[in-house]
Amino acid sequence: MAKKKKTLKIPVQKNRCGLCGKTRNLTKTECCGNWICDDEHNYVMFSYARNSCHRNHNHYTLCAHHHTEEHEGDWESCAQCRSSFTTEDYVWYGTNEYNFEKLPDPPAYEPTKCSQCATVIVLSEDEYSKLGKDYFCSECTDKRIMQRAEPTKK
Repeated sequence: MAKKKKTLKIPVQKNRCGLCGKTRNLTKTECCGNWICDDEHNYVMFSYARNSCHRNHNHYTLCAHHHTEEHEGDWESCAQCRSSFTTEDYVWYGTNEYNFEKLPDPPAYEPTKCSQCATVIVLSEDEYSKLGKDYFCSECTDKRIMQRAEPTKK
């Protein structure tokens, strides 16, 4: 009786979303050509939800900004991209979890502080308002709104 030859099964590599790892309903990004979930249609307008890989990459990365603005060269060394944002925002857009590649050697920066109470404001996460060059935390913003809303006493 002849021995059967063993055949090695080579696993087929499936395309995966480079952000979450899912293998279904994928598309390629216009900016960098990476596989990503084709899920932007799930986003509810004005919800500010961050539950869409595609939308997150398109709205919150230097890679997508660089492509959309049609800058020359690569986004990692683009002077136009660098001057488009505050240093804090530039670092966040280049290093957050919505990037396929992170900004190498991001610049250091001083944290943004409320112009009224000096509380640190994380621009990418916290609620704040801005008037000219001044930033106000949500608590100070609310106080300022309430002060303006109070009727003047005679």
